[in-house]
Amino acid sequence: MRITDVIAAKRRGEELTDEQIGFWIDGLESFADYQNSALLMAIVINGMSFRETSTLTRAMLQSGSSLDLSRYGDVTVDKHSTGGVGDGTSLIVMPVAAACGKIAAKLSGRGLGHTGGTLDKLESVDGVRTDLSQREFFDIIDKTGIAIAGQTDSLCPADKYLYALRDVTATVDSIPLIASSVMSKKLAAGARNIVLDVKTGRGAFLKTREESETLAKIMVGIGSRVGSNVSALVTDMDSPLENCIGNAIEVQCALRILRGEERGEVYDVSKALCAALGVDGGAFDRAIASGAAYAKFESMIAAQGGKPGCLDRLPVAKYSVTVEARESGYVADVDALKVARAVLEAGGGRKRKGDPILPEVGARLHVAVGDRAERGMPLATLYFSRPGDEELAALLADAFSIAAQEPPRKSRIICKIDKEDL
Repeated sequence: MRITDVIAAKRRGEELTDEQIGFWIDGLESFADYQNSALLMAIVINGMSFRETSTLTRAMLQSGSSLDLSRYGDVTVDKHSTGGVGDGTSLIVMPVAAACGKIAAKLSGRGLGHTGGTLDKLESVDGVRTDLSQREFFDIIDKTGIAIAGQTDSLCPADKYLYALRDVTATVDSIPLIASSVMSKKLAAGARNIVLDVKTGRGAFLKTREESETLAKIMVGIGSRVGSNVSALVTDMDSPLENCIGNAIEVQCALRILRGEERGEVYDVSKALCAALGVDGGAFDRAIASGAAYAKFESMIAAQGGKPGCLDRLPVAKYSVTVEARESGYVADVDALKVARAVLEAGGGRKRKGDPILPEVGARLHVAVGDRAERGMPLATLYFSRPGDEELAALLADAFSIAAQEPPRKSRIICKIDKEDL
């Protein structure tokens, strides 16, 4: 068998056999990047069946080792988002779950395309490490009940390789590739209970509710096949979830919520995600109000190398520019993708594999959809570190639409999918 034969088969729209998929993943790093990219693009164009996707997930899972969390019983939890804009819910959900007696063990990823990554956000905190060995990961969980780390070289190495390659080859928004990437990592991480936040809309990789529900059902189905307790929420990502978009700035937003200083939509979505992990709404509120969730986050930061006082001195960009409303009316729309692109162009994300990120770069929205805006009123502020990037304010300003009539309010949470819904 040759990799070119596998590429040609998928290019023709054929359903790949288990043997062909196994051959590809087993020899992944021996093939050239352009060959793997060609097969990824063929999958994006022609898709994969549920069997193919399940087989790809299993092959990626078996490309390395898995974490054994069985010593902690049935209280282990994990959470994953398919990628949004201003989506720092992991920094809230995991500490709250840990404060409520769960073992919060999460393996996370870096920024992919226009969306932020939890690891990049955490690493904006002075001293924090996410490149933990398995022994360090378990030691931190034993000590604090919570750890968020990146994949080790031995854990799903096939996914780690493909994840970085997809980011720079326009092969991110593919249901089978997203499903296999997410579920191989989640199953390898070993948690008994998993909740998936599947984004839909302009700021998501999948733009329609139908696509997002399909992805959610496939991932729940894959998890159910191996006996994991997996559920999914499909949530709206037409506009940014938080009023903060970036890395350090999203940590700041999470800290305000964990300290009980702020609520809003990110609070509500985090609460719903925790409910899917067995933490009811009352317990969620108490964990925030009592300071227990913040204490868990603080203990995790310290255990993962955060320096004393690091949460009070997050990186701040040298420059800023504020965009103002050109007319009076109601904020009818805030385009999540345009906001994300402004932050990306300012250095807050990656355009190419291995690009460095400027953790201090970001945007703060001063209004949300439905708010009243008067002419000359600040709509958003862009924080940047490179002279000349103030020109990106035009892209940020273009994200806002003002209308004469107040727009209808809509819920962020579109639907929930459990194995019973399959």
